[in-house]
Amino acid sequence: MKKIDVKTKKLFDLEETIAKSLFEKYTYPWEVFKELGSFIEEIGATLPDTEYLKIGKNIWVHRSVKIMPTIALAGPLIIGKDASIRSCAFFRGNVIIGEDAVAGNSCEFKNAILFNKAQVPHFSYVGDSIIGYKAHLGASAITSNLKSDKSDVVLHLEDAELETGLRKLGAIVGDEAEIGCGSILNPGTVIGKNTTIYPLSSVRGCIGKSSIYKSADDIVTKAKKKPAAVKL
Repeated sequence: MKKIDVKTKKLFDLEETIAKSLFEKYTYPWEVFKELGSFIEEIGATLPDTEYLKIGKNIWVHRSVKIMPTIALAGPLIIGKDASIRSCAFFRGNVIIGEDAVAGNSCEFKNAILFNKAQVPHFSYVGDSIIGYKAHLGASAITSNLKSDKSDVVLHLEDAELETGLRKLGAIVGDEAEIGCGSILNPGTVIGKNTTIYPLSSVRGCIGKSSIYKSADDIVTKAKKKPAAVKL
C-alpha cells in the first residue's frame, strides 16, 4: 500500500458511522483517537432521549438494544440502533458501536469504533482500532495494539515511512474485510477494503484492497467478478 491508500476515504464509507464529522477533520483514520472520547461526549449529549437511553455517566444506548446483565459498560460510549450486544461483552470506554453492528460474547472493546454492520462476534479484543462497514472479525481474532519495545507505531509503506505518533495503535480494518478466526493483527496493521485474511494468520503491515492474505509471502489479488449475462 502507498501513503494515499491508508487515507480515511480510501478505507471507509463515512456515511456508515455516526462519527462521520470526526473522521472528516483528519487525513488518516487513526488521528481520530486523539479526541474520540470528547467527541462521544459532545455528540452523545445531542442524541434524543426518545431514541437513546443514557446510562450512568457518558453512556448512550439506543432503546432498540438489549442490555444483558453480564455486560460491563464504561463511558464514553455510544451503542447504535439495532446493535447486537452479547453475553459478557466488555466496553472499557471511548467506544462507538455502529447501527446493526455485533459486539459479541466475551469480546473486549477499548478506544475503538465499529462502523455500521461491522461484526465482532466471539472472543476478540479490539483496542485502539477501527472496524469498517460490514467488516467481520472471526472468532478469537485479536487487534494487538502495543509493540513489544513500547515504541511509537510507524507504518512502513511502499512510498513512505508514516509516523502515527501513537504508542498504542491496533488495526485499521477497511469496509467489508474478512478476518479469519484466530488471526492476530499486529500493531499498526491496515487492511484494505474487501480483503480476506486466512484463519490463524499473524498479519503485520499494510495489506491492499481486494486481496487474499494466505501468508506474508503469499498475498494475491482477488479476481474481478464478471458481470452477469443479460438475457434478451
